[in-house]
Amino acid sequence: MSQMPPQFGPGTPGMGGPVQPHRGTMVLVLGILSIAIGGCGWILGPIAWSMGNKDLKEMAAGRMDRSGEGATNAGRICGIIGTILGCLALCVIIAYIILFVTLIANQ
Repeated sequence: MSQMPPQFGPGTPGMGGPVQPHRGTMVLVLGILSIAIGGCGWILGPIAWSMGNKDLKEMAAGRMDRSGEGATNAGRICGIIGTILGCLALCVIIAYIILFVTLIANQ
């Protein structure tokens, strides 16, 4: 039975050790979707933000493949922007509902 050898990736100091594959593409897709799908920004944004932060820490420690660092950071930033835009959209929707209920109650 043949076994696959452990992967040694870039960014590992010295001899290195097995590193996890990066999730840069997934973080980037979640970040972009948090901006593109306005109503889901406050859901998908924090997921991309926290995954990006965790993965960047793992990359800095040498436990994750550093080749996806750029995509991971871009996805994290998109997640931050998506979170802010999603929360603003949610506040606007709540304000419209309050305004609508107030106008109906005053008639």
